[in-house]
Amino acid sequence: MRDRQPARGERRAREFEAFVAGVAGRLLHAATLLTAEAPDANPRARRLLTLALAHTYARWDGLRGEDPYDCARQYLATRFAHTTWYRHGAFGPARTGPRGPLAGLTPRERLVLVLRIYEGVAEEQTAALLGLPAERVHAICDRATATVLHPARPDPAGRAAAKAAPS
Repeated sequence: MRDRQPARGERRAREFEAFVAGVAGRLLHAATLLTAEAPDANPRARRLLTLALAHTYARWDGLRGEDPYDCARQYLATRFAHTTWYRHGAFGPARTGPRGPLAGLTPRERLVLVLRIYEGVAEEQTAALLGLPAERVHAICDRATATVLHPARPDPAGRAAAKAAPS
């Protein structure tokens, strides 16, 4: 009976290593988008990834029949939301420092956009995960998408003055 325990532990470790090898890059990219850090300078994203993988490993034996990627992604998202909430309150201000492609968005917009667009999570699932109505998730996603696709460009001084002056 005792011989089974080490074999099961080794099998569990091999399965988890294979899982990490397959998904770590995608989860790190998602975490980097969430934290709005530059891809080459992303300590907060790496910390989020480490916590998500540790949580998934701790639940590994109980995940039979469930997708471990969903577990890791859900933990990544909720951990980001809670950390941002406690650090800044109500999803706080946009992140300063090295800027990633979604740095112009608020943390809530980044979270919804990453879950909906990058991860392909259904609107209803995203709403349930964040505790928001589906219509609110839809509105946030639309606004974030518009902001990313059409960022506000600074007006040259001449155009702003010409528009303000009556003809």
